Amino acid sequence: MAFKAIWLEEEGGKVRASVKTLEESALPPGDVTVRIDFSTLNYKDGLILGGLGRLVRQYPHVPGIDFAGTVESSSSAKFAPGAKVVLTGWRVGELHWGGLAQKARVKAEWLVPLPAGLTTRQAMALGTAGFTAMLSVLALEAHGVDPAKGEVLVTGAAGGVGSVALAILAKLGYELAASTGRPKEADYLKSLGAAAIVAREELAAKPTRPILSERWAGAVDTVGSNTLANVLAQIKYRGSVAACGLAGGNDLPASVLPFILRGVNLLGIDSVMCPEAPRREAWTRLARDLPLEKLEAMVTQVPLADVPTLAPRILKGELRGRTVVDVNA
Repeated sequence: MAFKAIWLEEEGGKVRASVKTLEESALPPGDVTVRIDFSTLNYKDGLILGGLGRLVRQYPHVPGIDFAGTVESSSSAKFAPGAKVVLTGWRVGELHWGGLAQKARVKAEWLVPLPAGLTTRQAMALGTAGFTAMLSVLALEAHGVDPAKGEVLVTGAAGGVGSVALAILAKLGYELAASTGRPKEADYLKSLGAAAIVAREELAAKPTRPILSERWAGAVDTVGSNTLANVLAQIKYRGSVAACGLAGGNDLPASVLPFILRGVNLLGIDSVMCPEAPRREAWTRLARDLPLEKLEAMVTQVPLADVPTLAPRILKGELRGRTVVDVNA
């Protein structure tokens, strides 16, 4: 049966995106064929649609690092036809055809059951961004960061990961500060739970000192580079930072002093190859700990055909919150 998909072709070193109708026989090998309800647009999707970062090695290609839908056919005992499933990560949308399409065929071990209490649309309102945010919160909790320890900072707070992290941490009782380069989003960030807004400029300059006054009990950093270095320099004794993004760069011009003088923990967050047990735990916690009314407030829903024009905007930081793609619209 034919289905629509975002189709990437490389011509003269440039990648061109369009919507194309494909036959199901074109799908790559896999154990489970999924009829997709919703996908999302993430920062990594923006890179892939722009042909940046050499994330895709073979064209033509179907992008989309997330999807949620219904199992249509399966040769695996793990998932029967009719089961609702979610996929994030595993380099789907990069090395393997992805979810910006009406159908996908993948390995069974890449899928998790749709968590009780979530619809497929809500799962994609979360997507990789929400999953990454929850992994960051779990890492902070595992290293002793709790509401009693003091204020927690979220950088890149108006983006997808930052927005979900704020909403989760607020529900859990943390006092929160949100860093953003978009002052107009202050009211939005406060609606998600931020008590204070920190201008991006306060953290984005190259650090002038290797260690600064203690300020934050913990942080979720989606930016990297100078921002992460400045945050590390301000973390309280035995505090922790969950590093999960590089919107500001992949360098880290920091000092070892916060680590050896204050016992600061820098926690790397990988959502792509995350094993099944913590993956399921994170999705269970998302269904429990994220206020769904706040989730809805951060969502913009678009049809599949809008994806190529939105991809450059997410790279420029122009999209707020989460962009859900209705692949059947």
